[in-house]
Amino acid sequence: MEIRAMEQEEQKYTYRQSMQIQGQTGSIGYLRGDFGSRGNEFYTTWNDHRQSLKTEEFQAEFDGVINALRSEEYGLLESRSRMRSYAGSFPDSSFSGNCGTEYGFRVDTEKHAYLIRCNPVKGDYNFYCFCYVKEWLDSHMKKARQGIRFIDPHYKELFRIPDGEKILITTGWGEKNERVCRFIDEYHSEIGSNIYHICEFAERMERSGAACEPVQAEPQKNKNMETPSGYPSMCKKTHNHKER
Repeated sequence: MEIRAMEQEEQKYTYRQSMQIQGQTGSIGYLRGDFGSRGNEFYTTWNDHRQSLKTEEFQAEFDGVINALRSEEYGLLESRSRMRSYAGSFPDSSFSGNCGTEYGFRVDTEKHAYLIRCNPVKGDYNFYCFCYVKEWLDSHMKKARQGIRFIDPHYKELFRIPDGEKILITTGWGEKNERVCRFIDEYHSEIGSNIYHICEFAERMERSGAACEPVQAEPQKNKNMETPSGYPSMCKKTHNHKER
């Protein structure tokens, strides 16, 4: 297996996605875990996304990946202190997430990609490992690089924003709301919690007298990314886990 620091475009895939994005990226599920009060325990919970992709081959491989990451060779998932030490040796892995400063790594095998978001803080969940069919994930990200189009009802392009950035919607009566936008395909976008055809969204804006514009993204520092506020926070532990 190969491990490296995650790229900025990959970081958003270490949070919960809509059913549409899960389907297009081949999201199998994710493992959430923490190292307990002593910092060297290993409590985990698995969450399914698409059971048909959770084959025996994947499960065997996934066990091997997690065991390797817990081994002396890597140590990323061995303990809270080893995670902190490992992440510190990869400065490019850090980014600004929902839980403050987090660290992201990608592990590749022949068929799967494992995106691991780490947070070596006592009292929080310490890691999330999102599992994908590599070919599907990479294909979706490649298409998403074209950005999200916003048009008028006559298909004239008004502007584009990068996948995961925000727009500001101003209603006809002056109310302003920001919405995180996600790329679905060339003609469909996830705006807030709803999926729209780009023309449908343009027609809704025109009928209601509303307008939208891109929100200026905050400057990036050391390749860090400000995680959109539309993603749910999954930092604090809310219940006990079974030890894996």
